[in-house]
Amino acid sequence: MKTEYRIAADIGGTFTDIACLSSEGVLMTAKVPSTPQDYAEGILVGLRQIAAQLSHVAPSQFGQLLHASTIATNVILASKGAKMALVTTEGFRDVLELRRIRVPRLYEPLYRKPKPLVPRRLRREVPERLDAKGRVVLPLDGQAARQVAKELADQDVEAVAVCFLHSYVDPAHERQVEQILREELPEDCFICTSFDTLPQIREYERTSTTVVNAYVGPVVRRYLTTLVQRLQEGGFDGRLLMMQSSGGLLDVSQVIARPVTVVESGPAAGVVGAARLGLASGYSDIITFDMGGTTAKASLIQGGRVTATDDYEVGGGISMSSALAKGGGYALKLPIIDVSEVGAGGGSVVRVDVGGVVKIGPESMGAMPGPACYDRGGVHATVTDANLVLGYLNPKALAAGTVPLNEQRAKDALEAAICVETGMSLHEAAYGVHCVANATMMRAVKAVSTYRGRNPRDFTLLAFGGNGGMHAAPLARELNIGRVLVPPGAGVFSAVGLLFADYEMGRTIAFARPLPDEPTGIAALSQAYMALEATIREEMGDDEALTITRFVQLRYEGQGYELSVVLSQSSVWEDVIAIAARDFMAEHLRSYGYVHEDGQIELVTIRVVASRPPVRPPEIRKVVAGGTLGEETTRMAYFGTRFGLLSTPVLHRYLLNTVPRLGPLIIEEYEGTTIVPPDCQAWRDVNNNVVIDLIGEGEA
Repeated sequence: MKTEYRIAADIGGTFTDIACLSSEGVLMTAKVPSTPQDYAEGILVGLRQIAAQLSHVAPSQFGQLLHASTIATNVILASKGAKMALVTTEGFRDVLELRRIRVPRLYEPLYRKPKPLVPRRLRREVPERLDAKGRVVLPLDGQAARQVAKELADQDVEAVAVCFLHSYVDPAHERQVEQILREELPEDCFICTSFDTLPQIREYERTSTTVVNAYVGPVVRRYLTTLVQRLQEGGFDGRLLMMQSSGGLLDVSQVIARPVTVVESGPAAGVVGAARLGLASGYSDIITFDMGGTTAKASLIQGGRVTATDDYEVGGGISMSSALAKGGGYALKLPIIDVSEVGAGGGSVVRVDVGGVVKIGPESMGAMPGPACYDRGGVHATVTDANLVLGYLNPKALAAGTVPLNEQRAKDALEAAICVETGMSLHEAAYGVHCVANATMMRAVKAVSTYRGRNPRDFTLLAFGGNGGMHAAPLARELNIGRVLVPPGAGVFSAVGLLFADYEMGRTIAFARPLPDEPTGIAALSQAYMALEATIREEMGDDEALTITRFVQLRYEGQGYELSVVLSQSSVWEDVIAIAARDFMAEHLRSYGYVHEDGQIELVTIRVVASRPPVRPPEIRKVVAGGTLGEETTRMAYFGTRFGLLSTPVLHRYLLNTVPRLGPLIIEEYEGTTIVPPDCQAWRDVNNNVVIDLIGEGEA
């Protein structure tokens, strides 16, 4: 049988990771510096490295490239999106300003919310009005709409979002204005409507999501169009699929049409891989910890299922979903794997604030110039520089010698940034940075666990990303988590996760009414589901491999927010409705700590998701990476005032076995480094995961 290859690329702020899995279960990886001036170049370099490992395979022979990227998120965080306009119902110009009343920082009365992505002068009103049932209260003023379109053309806007009141019931007015805009504005102007982006209730969330879609639209379109072109020039002519925030793959042409679906593309890939490989290793309840060069991310997997949300905020210092903390970013009401993200990564800048307190990030040195130790012109101290000074990183180079390091540069940068300001010794300063980074990243873990009614101690911490293994054990200690899992290929694990993802498409519509308990209402609900399913099957192709999942969002009468549950059957009937109500109450109890046994439950929206798994189910039997296994060595590493500077064994994971070995240990691999502190023990399980068990009481 001919060997087939499934290949994936994940672009991060510092490194571009490549993972290739053969049909025989051999995983090959490559890790190359990201190339911000041309991200495709980093992918092509990685593809060539993989092709060289295979020797008999050229990039043109890879049939598909699975891709994840933080391009959309970075556009928002850096405020580098399109010059855009919003066309909305007369009287609703300031929805983006009014937002929601809640703020994320309780003890900061002067807190200012992020500026709207659309300046007020480019938020234009058009006379029109529908009521909540879709009845026309005021007909669309077509002449006014055309005048607005001409004015926007004079403003040279790159994108326009159209969002009218109650258009989720009837999109006719939005469709008319969209047509007028396309007639008056340049052909390359990105135009989107709220009905095509988010046909659901909630005026602010719907407006914000549509605006984010338009804001990132031109940038994502240019990025993906250029990527396809550059890959073709480099010899790859296969199909490009991109990871959605919901955890499924989608054809790049569909992503270009609706780019808001990939805002959390990169983080989602790692969570999908963690769920699949965690189950295979016997772990169904997991908190993922993904620390890269720019950010650290966390997500919760319970019962082997990823945790999803459709109530998310991006930007504002921490990207997250939580009923307890809102108002810090831009609202996205789309299906997203519930990932919390903070600006703390290996490249995050270290500084001392005016109060003499050590701070980490969110500024990052990225791939260029990178941390001071990269010796590429960077002068600011970073978390990576601190870890190098502590002895955790190889003092010569990373990634099997492909990223040379200059230890003296790291010491000089840390001395200037911390020691001069605080009077601490070099090792104390470096360890302080390491601990502050852990405290910063703990926010991300709590956002997906404690803030959502889950106790972290009931979960296993699965650590990945280029820096995840270095910080996982002390972070677990702070959270009372007893076990850490570091999977094979951990440093490129988001790329590995792509290999396990399904091709997926979902559709959602508003369906506001009481949860039906009589035949007429149940029949109407069933027909709505069938209509959505028919639309998806037409777009994806109807075949036996297609799996259909139906979701319903429910709330108690009078509540402002809802919870999503999966329908137990593929058809809708009385018992299925009863089970959905029971599941809703169970989730309500887990999330909020109480239920209303006799409360009236309401429908809000319904959703259908169709997925198609890979033709050949992926299975990792062997890992092949750059570099050599090597023999065990030692180097000095610092573990705080309790343990001090210790001679620490340095070894590869394959030199571990099923017999636990006491720390301290430094597990050094091509893709990343794992630190086992003195108060822990480590061993390797049958799936080649490094298992770290916490013992003792930790740092005093």
